[in-house]
Amino acid sequence: GQLHLQSELQIGVAGQTAILNCGETSSLLTKLVFSKGKATMTNRSEIDRKSKHLKVLDLRLSDAGTYTCEYDSYIVSISLHVFQLTISLDGRFLPNEVPELTLMQSSSSLPDLAITVFDSNKNTVRSTLSENTTPQKYILKLKQLEATDSGTWMCHIHSDSPLINQNISFDVKVLGFQNPNLERKYATVDSTVILSWLLNFQKIKWKEDFTGQLNWKQQESATAHELLDFSVTARGEQHETKKSSHFRFETPESKPEGTIKVELPKVHFNHSGQYKCELAYKGRYVQSMIELVVMKVSASHVGPLPRGAEMTLTCQVSGPLSSNTHLLWERVNGTQMDIKKSKQHEVKVEVNVSAAGLWTCHLIEDNDRKISLHYAVEETPVWNTYVEIGASIGGSVLALGLVCLCIISSIRRQRRQQRRKRMAQARQYLLENKTCQCQR
Repeated sequence: GQLHLQSELQIGVAGQTAILNCGETSSLLTKLVFSKGKATMTNRSEIDRKSKHLKVLDLRLSDAGTYTCEYDSYIVSISLHVFQLTISLDGRFLPNEVPELTLMQSSSSLPDLAITVFDSNKNTVRSTLSENTTPQKYILKLKQLEATDSGTWMCHIHSDSPLINQNISFDVKVLGFQNPNLERKYATVDSTVILSWLLNFQKIKWKEDFTGQLNWKQQESATAHELLDFSVTARGEQHETKKSSHFRFETPESKPEGTIKVELPKVHFNHSGQYKCELAYKGRYVQSMIELVVMKVSASHVGPLPRGAEMTLTCQVSGPLSSNTHLLWERVNGTQMDIKKSKQHEVKVEVNVSAAGLWTCHLIEDNDRKISLHYAVEETPVWNTYVEIGASIGGSVLALGLVCLCIISSIRRQRRQQRRKRMAQARQYLLENKTCQCQR
């Protein structure tokens, strides 16, 4: 009988399963011929006798070609075109890394492809073709990744001739922090401060070992001190080791899983600085930093303010402030005159006080009061003033009395000396007179 020829184009994706349909009306599969005359995938293929489909498992680029299926008077020719999509670093990234997609197509025919990439939120991802791209091998550089980019992405392949519209999904996992890269935290001296970093390894189902550590240094140029190190296993088990440090801190026992947390009880002014949490995976690193700024207030005079005297109140922070942040002294229930604001980038502000009252220093960022500290100025009580005046007068009178006493005593001493001198002279006179009378 007359042979009926039928040809089809079918698209397959490497690593997936391809099902080649030998025709809906076939009653008996009589002949199956592989391209190139070789059955290269016999250990990965099977024929379904009911549906007359050829199922090829774990498809490879080398499986591409023309498959001929003969039954009755029909010959069905299936042209299998295979795409192989690979992503750099096995799809496991750290933030700021740039993924590279490689799309290979089987060499039997090389249609001109248009490739569009969508992220897990179905947004189009900007991509650029590498200069190493060839008609068979397309290499695309994608955007810099963020920790929030984890999920299933899609690569859409389009060709006008032959007509191809194929989607290939791939997983992107970005290990990192759910904190921002840089966070600024404000605290008042002697308060309790909690610093925490939330890792995303559980959320993205990361199945690889990685390590990390928490360091502190007072300023950028200072030496870093390791506070603790930690490791996370492929099963998600977290282990921490506390290191010696320059100050006391706690690692709370109860905390959410996947969290690094430290507590600083009664924080000191010099506990400020950069707290940097760093993750390490296969020699690559990502970090998140919390900058701790500590505020304190002090006075030039300790104790109550004497009447008529003046003292200086100082409000100071431990590190430089950003341009949108400033310090502000204000007197509680005071007037506009009782307000003193720091200049841009100043780390302290002073106010001169000559009367009792409650003063508050605020740290303000973008018109938002972040932290405040109070300082109560007290005047010396009135009776204290009288006592002081009385003591002063009494002291003066006593001093005057002592001076008078000294003068009187001195006069008396001089008079006694003069009297003794006159008596001595008189005795001498009498003796001389007696001697004269005897000689006569």
